[in-house]
This record gives sequence, C-alpha cells and structure tokens, in this order.
Amino acid sequence: MTIRHVVAWKLAAEDPAERAAQAQKISEDLAALRGVVPSIVDLTIGPDVVGGGNWDVALVADFADQAGLDAYQTHPDHQAVVGYVRSVVSDRVAVDFEL
Repeated sequence: MTIRHVVAWKLAAEDPAERAAQAQKISEDLAALRGVVPSIVDLTIGPDVVGGGNWDVALVADFADQAGLDAYQTHPDHQAVVGYVRSVVSDRVAVDFEL
C-alpha cells in the first residue's frame, strides 16, 4: 500500500516578493530531500502559479508504507526544513491517503 502525503501552506508575509521568495525556498529545500531521505518514493513540490487566494506552496510525496512516511517526518534533514517552514507559514493543511 502506497501512502500519498499531501500538504499545502499559506505564508504569513504580506509582501508578494517576500512570499514568492519564501515559497521558492520551501520548494527548493523540500525538493532537495529527494535522495537524502531514503523512504521518499516520489516527491513533487512547487509554489502556486495562479494566485487569487490559493495556498502558496503545495507538496505531494509518496511512500511505500506508513513506516516510510514516519521515517520521512522524523528524518533530521526534514526536521531542519520544518523549522524554517514553521517560521514563515500562517497555516498548513495536510492529508495522507492510500493509493
């Protein structure tokens, strides 16, 4: 059973340029975990390109099983990114489901 982990974030910054820079950094930092966190089967992330009230950044990541997702969430390199993300977001929504 593959687990799909879907997360979206709203950034707290009011300035559009600052929001764009933060969204880009989050995207780059999480994308860099490919090949670093062994349990990632697939990972797609990017900043919103439409605007108009959409959330600012979204991630879709696949794991072979719940243990793989747990390993990702507790991995030290992921936790380092989480620290930055928490410092710039105003809201987060997530869902994990089986494929």
